[in-house]
Amino acid sequence: MILTALILIVAGVLIKYGKMYFLIAGYNTMPKEKKAEYDIKRIASVMANIFFAMALVIISGVVINLWIDNIYVEITALFIAVFIGVPLLLILANSDKYKIDSGKKD
Repeated sequence: MILTALILIVAGVLIKYGKMYFLIAGYNTMPKEKKAEYDIKRIASVMANIFFAMALVIISGVVINLWIDNIYVEITALFIAVFIGVPLLLILANSDKYKIDSGKKD
């Protein structure tokens, strides 16, 4: 479980601070014209923050498991992180909120 959390943290750091946007599924294969329509820095920031939150939930489950010695807490934390984090990530990253509106009218 700790390895999963570390992978999420590393991926978040690489995407947000390392600017490795090619790790974002679908972005790498977009044509340049389509890429220009999105604020990739904001999308990367949202993705990294959700990855960090998912890692925090997983690590919390591991720590609580060590404290009360109940493996089901750790498993539950993993499921909560995945079943809330992944849909939230998909919904937020694909929203029109991160599209650059080049034809804005005043």
